[in-house]
Amino acid sequence: MTALHDWPRNRLLLALPSRIRGQLLPSLEPIKCEREQVLMDADSALDHVYFPDSGVISVVAVYPDGAIIEMATIGREGGTGFQAVFGAKTSSARLLVQLPGTAAKMPRSVFVNAMDTIPAFRTLMYCHVHAFLEQVMISAGCNGAHNLTQRLARWLLMMRDRADDDTMLLTQDLLAEMLGVQRPSITNAMHGLLKAGLIDSGRKRVTILDRDGLMRVSCECYSLTRTRIAQHLPKTYPE
Repeated sequence: MTALHDWPRNRLLLALPSRIRGQLLPSLEPIKCEREQVLMDADSALDHVYFPDSGVISVVAVYPDGAIIEMATIGREGGTGFQAVFGAKTSSARLLVQLPGTAAKMPRSVFVNAMDTIPAFRTLMYCHVHAFLEQVMISAGCNGAHNLTQRLARWLLMMRDRADDDTMLLTQDLLAEMLGVQRPSITNAMHGLLKAGLIDSGRKRVTILDRDGLMRVSCECYSLTRTRIAQHLPKTYPE
């Protein structure tokens, strides 16, 4: 777990004035997030909001036949409260831990009260929702416009931006599910990146060897997503 003096590290919470962050801190529970852990399933009660300190949470659509596909990812730059902002009490998506790490867990009741009573918190959450929706729209367009190798490169870069290391615990089966393709397609795309010397891959792990090269392979959606997040989410709050 993250040491208390370093917690929380979530940039959304750190963007709040220290006085407001101090008010919310007693309601935040530090939790450990394990790889492939389901924090919240589709159609379940939306009882908590999660603010990652490290690692990555995937927002996943679940279909009647059990198939899933990723709609967006959330790291330490954001939180999972995009549905609670609009008063939802039930989650319409699955929240799946993609990269293990830690998070601050907030009861929905505290989140809703903060939205109602703390203007700075409400404004920040609206900015977060704006950035999140931009990411969802870019991802949807990317899935239709770009080839799998480009999409895989973008996805790996997005993961690395939120990770603390170039080596990430990922399986090809999970990559295939997140990108909505069959396992052999992921294997072929990974082989191309391996052959180009951009990544290394082993059992349940992927290591980025050449980030600049991976950026050249990726579509423009990677830089566009980063730009949109930077535009809408403040890095610090002016005290």
